[in-house]
Formats: sequence, C-alpha cells, structure tokens
Amino acid sequence: MLSKEEVIHLTDKYLISTYNRLPIIFQKGQGCRLWDSEGKEYLDFLSGLGVNNLGHCHPAVVKAIKEQAEKLLHVSNLFIIQQQARLAELVVQQAFPGKMFFCNSGAEANEAAIKLARLYAKSRGCAKPEIITAHRSFHGRTMATLSATGQEKVRKGFEPLLSGFTYVPFNDLQAVKDAVTDSTIAVMIEPIQGEGGVHVGTTEYLGGLREYCTRQGILLILDEVQAGLGRTGRFFGFQHTEIEPDIVSMAKALSGGVPIGAILAGNEVARSFMPGTHATTFGGNPLSCAAGVATVETIVREGILENCRKIGAYFGERLKDFQQKYPFIQEVRGRGLMWGIELDRDGSGVVQDCLQKGLIINCTMNTVLRFLPPLIISRDEVDRGLSILDRALARL
Repeated sequence: MLSKEEVIHLTDKYLISTYNRLPIIFQKGQGCRLWDSEGKEYLDFLSGLGVNNLGHCHPAVVKAIKEQAEKLLHVSNLFIIQQQARLAELVVQQAFPGKMFFCNSGAEANEAAIKLARLYAKSRGCAKPEIITAHRSFHGRTMATLSATGQEKVRKGFEPLLSGFTYVPFNDLQAVKDAVTDSTIAVMIEPIQGEGGVHVGTTEYLGGLREYCTRQGILLILDEVQAGLGRTGRFFGFQHTEIEPDIVSMAKALSGGVPIGAILAGNEVARSFMPGTHATTFGGNPLSCAAGVATVETIVREGILENCRKIGAYFGERLKDFQQKYPFIQEVRGRGLMWGIELDRDGSGVVQDCLQKGLIINCTMNTVLRFLPPLIISRDEVDRGLSILDRALARL
C-alpha cells in the first residue's frame, strides 16, 4: 500500500491542477463520518458537495451496487434498461407527470435542459432563442452551462461564450419581466443558489415566476442539482412553493454517490427530444440506476425527508444563535439541511480550523460558510459538529 506522501507525490505529478486539494486521503466512510489514511475521524457536513444525502455507504445503496455489479454493469441506450425505467417511475411519482432523460452529471443535465428548451422553441418558430438566468447562479462547467452561469469568475477566460443568455438579479421578479424580449424562451434558476452563497428563492418569487412564465408562454427551468432529492426537506425544492416547472434538472444525490444526472420534462416539452437529437453513452446505465432506485426508495421509505425537516430546523436555530453571538456574521440563510453563514470577511480560515478539529465544511463566494450534512444526521451529531464550528468562530 502506498504511503500518504507517495499518493500526494503521484497526484502532483500526474493530475492536472484544477483543484486546490487538501492533503487528506480518505479511506473509509460510514453515515456522517469519514476516516483518513492516518485513522483520524471527521464529521462530514459537506456530503461530498451534496452527493451523499444518505450518508456514506448506506447499506441499501451498497447492497444494490453489489448485486447489480455481479449481474450487469453497462449496456448502451440502444436497448431498454430495466433499472432506468424503474428509477424514472420513482422520480416522476415524487415530482410531476413527465418523461426523463438520464446522463452523468449536473452539468450534463443542465446542458440537456438548455438543448431541449431550444428545440422546443425552434419548433414554435423562434429563430434565436434566449434564456434568462440569475446573478450568482451556477449551472455547470461545460461551455453552455458556464455561459448560463451568472458568475463572471466562472466564465472568465473561456470567451467567446455561447450566446443567448441574459443575467438578472435573483429573487427579483420585476427584473425578469424587464429582461424578457420576443426571443426569450425560458427562465432558468435554482430554487436555492448553492454555489452562489445559499440564497433561498422566496415563495413570492418562485410562484410569481411560474405564473408569469405561463402567461407569457415561456418555459420555467429549475436547476435542482444541489437542492433536489430531499436536501430542503421536500423531494424537490420547488415543492415548498407548490409549483411545477416545465423542466427540472437533478444529479448529485440521485444515486447515493454513483455518477448520474437527469432531467424531468413535462410531456409536451419532452416530445421535442426525438431519436438522434440528444444522447449519451453512459447515462442511465444499469449500475447507476440500480443505485438510484435504492436511493430514492430509501428516501421515501425511511422517513428521510421528515428527519431533514426536523433536524434542519434545529440546525438553522443553532446557526442563528451564532449570529447573535458573533457580530461578524452578517446573515444566516437556508432551508432543510442546506445552510449558509455569510461573514463580513474571508471564511477559508474557519474551514481550515474546522478541518483540523475534525469537521468538514466549505466556503463559497469567499465569505459564505456552507453546510450540507447528510440527511440522516442526528441531533447529537449536529451538536458535536457545531461545537467545533463554535470554537473555530471564536478564534476570529
């Protein structure tokens, strides 16, 4: 077995430096905990960036992966895939009537949503379709999805970008109305902006968008790559407002850690995708979909959403207590088990201090501490993690 130093050396030598990797090598995970190569234990309040909603190595997901791996790993989408059909049924039952397309990641899901919206619009005579997105949004790192992303730092250096995107302030319905033109075909937003600093879309905003888009004949695309699959206490974040989008994208937590992405589109819109218009080699293969079936069934069967709502409310109350305690905390935002603390200064030092003490969190937008613990987390684990955070904040 390679030593820690040897693995770090190989990483530096052979991998392109697209990440600022921390010198920690995790070897094992269980529930809300991780252990590194030196045996140190960590509480994971990041869930692999919102992937491990059921925690690490959930027994149902592990069992499904093992059983499927012994039977069939991959066949192409030239054939009917049983596990894919079942996963689509389960998601539709929790969302709204429509049809699904499976791919491999959140960026691919949003790419598919953009392509579907354009095809739908062109079938209705729109020659130059445009999509409105929000400032601070994050939709992925493919050329189309970073063009849709409302963060200049993400887009910088990759010009010329894909045309056809307009950015407006988030949670501002009037800004959307002012930006609409005859070429506007869709509004694409996240119900909760994750990478953008955990900004929650208000009921008035999301409901108003749905009403306005319907009235104008514009598609409403909701990016639930991070907020979906129970993260907010409902299966999808838009369900807090009791609306239905025309297209919703998902990924991250859909298969409990196995790479997957998907979109669900209403039946009328979905018809614009026909054989030859969009495809993927690996998307929705038997292994990823078997893991997805186990994940969704577990979320529904084991009261995961109720735990998220209950523990999430407690988590938020504790964070708001910190806001009263520490004057450098400007705002606490979130829903369910998706929370952010905005500081009046850089938060990277807090992240490092927590890591040294055995708590995994991260910082986005430079000043927002982000928390995405597994949805199975207990109150005791919340208390232990926030005790570490309290000590780290006190050092500021």
